[in-house]
Amino acid sequence: MTRVNDAPRTPDSCRLALPSEAERLAAIQRRSWEQQFPGDVARSILGHLDLATMTQSWETAIARPPLAKLRVLVAVEDGRPVGFAAVGPSDDPDADPAADGLVGEFIIDPPAQNQGHGSRLLNAVADTLRADSFSRATWWVRSNDDRLRALLESSGWAADGAHQAVGTDEDAAPVKMLRFHTALA
Repeated sequence: MTRVNDAPRTPDSCRLALPSEAERLAAIQRRSWEQQFPGDVARSILGHLDLATMTQSWETAIARPPLAKLRVLVAVEDGRPVGFAAVGPSDDPDADPAADGLVGEFIIDPPAQNQGHGSRLLNAVADTLRADSFSRATWWVRSNDDRLRALLESSGWAADGAHQAVGTDEDAAPVKMLRFHTALA
């Protein structure tokens, strides 16, 4: 007799997201934003976005992306997403959209952190951008996200000196962002 705990475990991996996973990605994103952003910023953003709206946005991004080189990747554990990344051409004013890729979103579900999913997903991001003929990647990172900055720096990424403050239209304090970059050669 096979017990549930004795069932073979699916290897952890990364792959393109499926439209049927959109609701899970939206839920992961909501949990992550609640943890990542100051309380007033998270409340302001999430107060205007319900789970259904976020799910629809991810379904569209996965099934009918607005750009040919927009990809949504998932980190998978036991056959289900535990994190995701959205990548595509950079829309920064100083970028060359044919050469510069952008990591627009990168989230590992808080309960699944520190288990290697971030490193695997980061490698999948670089491989995907490289396969789409980008020669450089950029990524806007919160200035106080020491854990992500350490992961990026240990993987060959570096701040390029660009910075911005991102906020909401309400009274929430803006979040300072630093741009990181890496060569994909």
